[in-house]
Amino acid sequence: MLYQQNHKYAALFIITSGLMFACMGACIKLLSNEVSNELIVFFRNLFGLLVLIPFLVKSGLSDLKTNRLRWHIMRSLMGLAAMYCFFYSIAHIPLSEAVLFNYTTPLFAPLIALFWLKEPLSRVLMLAIIVGFLGVSLLLQVDFSGFSWVGLIALASGFFAAIAMTVIRHLSSTEPTIRIVFYYGVVCTSVSTVPLFWINEWPTLSSLLILCAVGLFATLGQLSLTQGYAKASVAQVGPFIYSAVVFATLMGWFFWLEMPDMLSAVGIILVVAAGSIALTYGGRKQADVDKVSAG
Repeated sequence: MLYQQNHKYAALFIITSGLMFACMGACIKLLSNEVSNELIVFFRNLFGLLVLIPFLVKSGLSDLKTNRLRWHIMRSLMGLAAMYCFFYSIAHIPLSEAVLFNYTTPLFAPLIALFWLKEPLSRVLMLAIIVGFLGVSLLLQVDFSGFSWVGLIALASGFFAAIAMTVIRHLSSTEPTIRIVFYYGVVCTSVSTVPLFWINEWPTLSSLLILCAVGLFATLGQLSLTQGYAKASVAQVGPFIYSAVVFATLMGWFFWLEMPDMLSAVGIILVVAAGSIALTYGGRKQADVDKVSAG
């Protein structure tokens, strides 16, 4: 009974994170006509770093020493690239599609692990990847008359995020979570400061409040996601993360009258189904590895 209760709470936390991330995307889309992408990325990182300060004070600065700085930098730059691509795509394509492309990470991750970490690719994962990218192809060229380059940029956000996640797996063998998050916040905030020197722009008070909301929703989403995975494995509740696509679709329809056509809807279903299979199967595989390691 306790196991089932934890499972339900975990699913609820994952769904809550999906809602928070969809709200973050809606705020970014709302800002896109008033504030540049560079400024949105900078404030997202700045507020994220500020939220991290209480945790740093609690854990102490001694936990921040590392011998793997170049890996932290690589992870941070890949995550930052994913953020730039994702936020840019939100401004130019329907919110649901931008969020969905960002959630193609489970399709890229096994391929990156295959070529980088030499991890074998099972038939189940291979089939899921093929189905997933079939759905992606429908979304990139839904009317077969013009290729969506913005969609390709959105897809790149999922690719860069998958590289970042692979590096995190590599780092997590020696680096605690607080250290990984700290270097990510510092590197991303520092690098995203550079474009501010030539865009010559500053947000209005109303825009600044929405930017604060972006940081708040992103932080709440991360906390909810962490709580969800702390109560159940990725294999058990991972697919619930695609609730973000559902929330994004509803928000896109309500605020901007965005509704996917038939081909887009089919593409969304294929990507969600394939991503869910990849998450579930990959989560079970990782759990098996953990059991062997523990034994």
